[in-house]
Amino acid sequence: MLETCQPPISPVDALPDLADLRAIAVHNLCFSYPDQVDVLQNLSLTIQPGERVGIIGENGCGKTTLFSLLSGIRSPSQGSIELFGHPLHAGHFCPEIGLVFQNPDDQLFSASVWEDVAFGATNMGLDPEVVEQRVREALSLTDIVSLAQRPPHHLSGGQKKRVAIAAVLAMQPQILLLDEPTAQLDPRSRRQLMQLLHRLPQTQLVATHDLDLALELCDRTIVLNQGQIVYDGDTQTVLSNSTFLEHHALELPLSFRRPYCLLADKPS
Repeated sequence: MLETCQPPISPVDALPDLADLRAIAVHNLCFSYPDQVDVLQNLSLTIQPGERVGIIGENGCGKTTLFSLLSGIRSPSQGSIELFGHPLHAGHFCPEIGLVFQNPDDQLFSASVWEDVAFGATNMGLDPEVVEQRVREALSLTDIVSLAQRPPHHLSGGQKKRVAIAAVLAMQPQILLLDEPTAQLDPRSRRQLMQLLHRLPQTQLVATHDLDLALELCDRTIVLNQGQIVYDGDTQTVLSNSTFLEHHALELPLSFRRPYCLLADKPS
């Protein structure tokens, strides 16, 4: 059974002086899979409470691996991670951080939406009344109250994504790790998800290939390349730099690209 990090951290609104603590502090983090070179190399970063930070880079740059380390699923080869000043240990359940997987089907397995959203909070050992209150709040916040008794496998991709987020929110984490949150979503579902993420008060780290998402949601963006941070700063600055992006196998967001056909190019 997974153990709880000690000392546990209460929900955001119960934490005095939270702004004086770093939400995440990563020091000289290294990680490699068996028989592979380092996926992450001496990576250090800090995230302040309430920040929304984009994590971008080409496939294989280490985004998902970083999330598996930050959530305690894997243990680093070297280095350390602190959440709100407390060391993170792999294999220990830490309620202050919640991971939303890229594919919601990896996260949803119960007979109904209600049961899936309640699962994590129930396994935290909370009283049934508290679990029920948290589930109702999470369903309301993600606008899926009407889906509570539906089987998750009958839902659309966008609905499943919101159920997965609700299941994490019911555990009241202070940090959300969102792995490719807009992957395979239609435009309407993407817009609804963006509106939801803008409303959430939690610190958010968003690993994504959707650079327009990073531009819309995140004031700060970190670019990874071959397991190292090659940029950490203002989102608009880096995403408008086509030369830098191309050098790191990325492309300008659609928002910054020249239209394929200008009015002057149209036949009269």
